[in-house]
Amino acid sequence: MPRLTQFLLRHKLAVVAAWLVVLVAGVAAAGAVPGRLSHEFSFPGQEGYEANVAILEAYGNGGPGNPLVPVVTLPAGTTVGSPGAADALDRAFAGVAADPRLRVLAWPATTDDRRLVVDGGRTVYGLVWGPYQGQDGADPALAQALGDGLRRALPAGAEVQVTGLDALREAAAEEPASTGVLVETLAGGLGALVVLAFVFGSFLALVPLLIAAVAILTTFLAVLGLTGLVEVSFFVQFLVALIGLGVAVDYSLLLVTRWREELAAGHDRSQAVQRAMATAGRSVVTSGGTVAVGLLALVLLPAPFLRSIGYAGLLIPLAATLATLTLLPVLLATVGPRLDWPAGRRARRRGPGRSRAASRLWTGWAAGVVRHRWLATLAALAVLVPLTVAALGLRLGDPPAEVLARSGPAREALDRLEAAGVGSGALTPIEVLVPAGSDRQEAARRLGGVAGVRVAAAPTGPAWQRDGTALVSVLPVAETSGEAGEATLQRVRDLAAAELPGARVGGGGALAVDATRTLYGSFPLLAAVAAVTFVLLARAFRSLLLALKAIVLNLLSIGAAYGVLVLVWQEGHGSEAIWGVPATGAIALWVPLMAFAFLYGLSMDYEVFLLARMREEYDATGSTPTAIVQGLGRVGRLVTSAALILFLAFASMASIPELDVKIMATALGAGILIDATVLRALLVPALVALLGRWNWWLPPWAARPLRVPPSDPAPERAGPAGEPAQAYETEAR
Repeated sequence: MPRLTQFLLRHKLAVVAAWLVVLVAGVAAAGAVPGRLSHEFSFPGQEGYEANVAILEAYGNGGPGNPLVPVVTLPAGTTVGSPGAADALDRAFAGVAADPRLRVLAWPATTDDRRLVVDGGRTVYGLVWGPYQGQDGADPALAQALGDGLRRALPAGAEVQVTGLDALREAAAEEPASTGVLVETLAGGLGALVVLAFVFGSFLALVPLLIAAVAILTTFLAVLGLTGLVEVSFFVQFLVALIGLGVAVDYSLLLVTRWREELAAGHDRSQAVQRAMATAGRSVVTSGGTVAVGLLALVLLPAPFLRSIGYAGLLIPLAATLATLTLLPVLLATVGPRLDWPAGRRARRRGPGRSRAASRLWTGWAAGVVRHRWLATLAALAVLVPLTVAALGLRLGDPPAEVLARSGPAREALDRLEAAGVGSGALTPIEVLVPAGSDRQEAARRLGGVAGVRVAAAPTGPAWQRDGTALVSVLPVAETSGEAGEATLQRVRDLAAAELPGARVGGGGALAVDATRTLYGSFPLLAAVAAVTFVLLARAFRSLLLALKAIVLNLLSIGAAYGVLVLVWQEGHGSEAIWGVPATGAIALWVPLMAFAFLYGLSMDYEVFLLARMREEYDATGSTPTAIVQGLGRVGRLVTSAALILFLAFASMASIPELDVKIMATALGAGILIDATVLRALLVPALVALLGRWNWWLPPWAARPLRVPPSDPAPERAGPAGEPAQAYETEAR
């Protein structure tokens, strides 16, 4: 680090010029990246995914795509047995089926299965699959055209409503459109500026935001190159902008704070930069490394869209670290003192050699935690354990239909179906692709006998028979996103495997079940992530116990964040009050994984900031209590401010209309707040106080491969007043 700092200070102009070139290129890249991102979620090699691909290739619809479900209610006193009613229904649905883009399951036009007639013959429902639109769902215009076409063909007085998962989501999403990545980032940046102005009390508050802008645009430039090699998920643009803002500001905040301390201690601007880089700079490197390692969790997963997020996510801390450790030292050594106004002027009036005092509030808090270490530990666990227990109820999958929309025609149609005894499982059909030579009607008969299946039909015509294959549509009683529906899906798969040779089972439910099994079955591989993190932290802290404790507490923090997701979103204790969204009943399967990957690294930032400073103070004093009080006293305000900045960034992300993005933002925001308050301000110092000198133990056999000096802590020395308790009082005052 000293050599890097000396090089930067000798070549200030070249460093600034290089970053200006990158900045200009990054501005151009930021505008081009969104158009090159993918909205696909693929799981190659999985049964459900491969079946859906085969269905889409042959038929152009269905598979992972959800059907629209038109519900026809005949006039009062009229049933399908009334004169002319059946013929009118036949003509109406046959007119829909005449569109070669569509595949229609409806009585009596394409099937004679009267189980699609309910409510004593007055209500008829069908399923219509349109061209697959990817993750965007069915075209809203198709639902409108479908309803209008049926109304024109049916007798006067017949009521037509169209429902379906996509129609319900469309109704639920009728809120102000997203303001875009730029506006969300500016909102987060404004919140960060307010916090930084409070922390610095000078124009230095603008410097971390400048570093953040450079880091974000640099990442976009790298992502643009990445899109030429692999498909990159659309979600990356939000993560780069908002997490890049938070991480870059955090790192800058740490380095600038330490630089100001060194200035106040009497060093000139260049010396202050060198000393800050030798201490805080090393912490930035360690922190950036742990964030990057956390994102390796996504790279290890067998899902291309998550791997792409992992690759792109790795670029975020790397760009933030690079900008912080190269551009920021040059700015501090040149214009830093002039920007540190008016707070810097007040510091200089105190005279050289007087270091900035530790925060009285945080010093007093740290002293109280050390004195009441057991009470602090129990208080922290009283918050974390219930939340972690709540996380055990986490349910993965798509939200049930009942929570997608509370009003509107799509909701009314669903209510009408349910009142007639048709469950919402009709909205999540299972698609069975049978090969040539199979008796599709016999296949439908057997599938219709599976427990939990309401209807199994194999209509005739080119829309249902292509390329030597045929489709059988299986309508479960319960949605495939729920436990009962998943059980039905498994029974369908078992029967297909045993009695329908060559049949392939697809549909959205099959894809979701396989994706969940694939993603979460890979979690044992993530032990490698924890192992690499342990090595990085053990080397940074020169301690085995601190590194192990950091990982365990980090996992506990993530578990608590999952508990918040369950309580706030899955069970609805707050989602409706804050966002107007009822309980989702489930969490999208990718959200916990994404939250784990980012929280694992981001939360470790605060651990590194805090424990690195405690280690430094311990090496200087040989006293664990003094190390805790001085370390938290000097870093507590910084950690709180950094957490608040990240929280504001995630609050901006939560304003994006997409429900899953809101849930993801909640997980990240809750995790950061829990980590910075309950863990870093309470549990971490309490545990360090309880473990005493063993915090700092690093035996020679472990130090050698880490290439750091061993640490054999001596018995604790008394504080400056001869008694630790008095020392805490002295520090607090």
